[in-house]
Amino acid sequence: MTDCCARCAHESIGTLYSSPVPGVWDVLQCDRCLYTWRTSEPPRRTRRDAYPEAFRLTQADIENATEVPAVPPLRTAA
Repeated sequence: MTDCCARCAHESIGTLYSSPVPGVWDVLQCDRCLYTWRTSEPPRRTRRDAYPEAFRLTQADIENATEVPAVPPLRTAA
């Protein structure tokens, strides 16, 4: 299992879902930055040392984020 979040290096990770076939994959989520990934994905998505540096976050990055994008309203049926 992953020991820390690939995006922000936080060590608190939860399991959101497990595959219907036991042991095949799990969907994990970081408790700090909410990054979500499947354990069957390649290392560039699952391991901090392989995650692209341009997309890595620190605690300061998260605290100083100017805005979390809002979810737009649902469209009405025409």
